[in-house]
Amino acid sequence: MKPRLIKTEDGSHTLYIEEMDEQYHSIHGAIQESNHVFIEAGLKHVEDENIVIFEAGFGTALNALLTYVYAKHNNKKVHFHTIELYPIEQSHVDALNYPEVLGEEYLDTFRKLHGAKWDTTTVIDDIMTITKHNKDLTTFKHSAVYNLIYFDAFAPDKQPHLWTEDIFNNIAQNTSKNGILTTYSAKGDVRRALMKAGFEIERIPGSPGKRQMMRGTKTD
Repeated sequence: MKPRLIKTEDGSHTLYIEEMDEQYHSIHGAIQESNHVFIEAGLKHVEDENIVIFEAGFGTALNALLTYVYAKHNNKKVHFHTIELYPIEQSHVDALNYPEVLGEEYLDTFRKLHGAKWDTTTVIDDIMTITKHNKDLTTFKHSAVYNLIYFDAFAPDKQPHLWTEDIFNNIAQNTSKNGILTTYSAKGDVRRALMKAGFEIERIPGSPGKRQMMRGTKTD
């Protein structure tokens, strides 16, 4: 599958996969959506100074970059774990305009995030480490304990096998008590699967173009 670069309504890029009729981010604004779903609804609610994050779907590294930006301005340290079975090509990395939109001072960080080797831990700087896993989420063996999860797989109707109770159970077993999970989805069957896995779910306002999203809190 060869994704195509498109510009979203806030001026930031996303990638569109024609075979799936699916894009990596909202066409209403890639940066706007990621900030809303994962930073505003997730990261800002974690009080710890040292934060361990698991992201389902590394994709364009936008969530990782926005996490770095927030951590830099809020005296946080982040240990970022992420999984991606199909990494994007370097030509697409080079074309994405996130550093241009967020500030050219983040260009080097963006390149380091994408350049980090798979299945090993890379020190970006004193703010962030990243461990990228080139693995299948359905069989992935978690080895860290997370206090924040970004669940950013492709939509449930496109990849339903990634939104199952088994997947969420596997993640929940490696989530600390009161750990937070955020996702752009608000589907009822996803909500029920998350609840069965031990997350207390609230529906909250979604990003532009989407009425609701979900935030979960690990209850034990």
